[in-house]
Amino acid sequence: MAGRVLIIAGSDSGGGAGIQADIKTVTALGGFATTAVTAITVQNSLGVFGVHPIPLEIVTAQARAVLDDIGADAIKTGMLGTVAMVETVCALLDSEPDLPAIIDPVMIAKGGHPLLEAQGIAAIRDLLVPRAGLLTPNAPEAAALTGLTVETFDDLRRAGDALMRLGAKAVLMKGGHLAGDQVTDLLITPDGETLLQGPRIHSRHTHGTGCTLASACAVGLAQGMALPKAVERARLYVIEAMARAPGYGAGHGPLDHGWPFRPI
Repeated sequence: MAGRVLIIAGSDSGGGAGIQADIKTVTALGGFATTAVTAITVQNSLGVFGVHPIPLEIVTAQARAVLDDIGADAIKTGMLGTVAMVETVCALLDSEPDLPAIIDPVMIAKGGHPLLEAQGIAAIRDLLVPRAGLLTPNAPEAAALTGLTVETFDDLRRAGDALMRLGAKAVLMKGGHLAGDQVTDLLITPDGETLLQGPRIHSRHTHGTGCTLASACAVGLAQGMALPKAVERARLYVIEAMARAPGYGAGHGPLDHGWPFRPI
């Protein structure tokens, strides 16, 4: 089985993040991607210029059409935007309790545009986090969810532990927003911690790294990989995609999601 991933997230017209990045990532890593689109965004490497939510019943209908026919081995969520959308997605997750849920708590676009209403932070914390098989917050998202300052590695660990106490089964704390020439991510599970560290890639072409990492983790889990191995492969995939970024756009450019199909 290739590994079927149902992605519930917003569309990025620039192709670097959101549903587009998710589909590319799952495909590049050998899986099969299906989608339930939560919003149409108007964006490119320079920013987000419009967000147009999809009606809740259409989001549910998309997901049910996929789940009732094609099926899924994992569900990955991205941009949800509103409390009502979070509640809708929680109902979908509850209808498929045996599927691992990879929750990327998207709040702000790379250029700074908010992608989640203010009340949505509490909804993600109270409703989605306890349903997460794997939660993948960056430092600002972890700070928003926990109310803690997240500026150092010790802060990152403290926030990750807090998110575990809120009910997540596992948390991948992303350290890219922390200062330093090394980037350290921290995977926290009930069995312990795994540090993943490497040199920082200094590049403006980082649009969609969070979406890409979460989807890469999701397809690994959908393919039956153990969580630490799925996270390790996902991280290496993102690092190479950043290193090979094609240089498109005048702002935060996209990654090269298709690099596994091309010679070195």
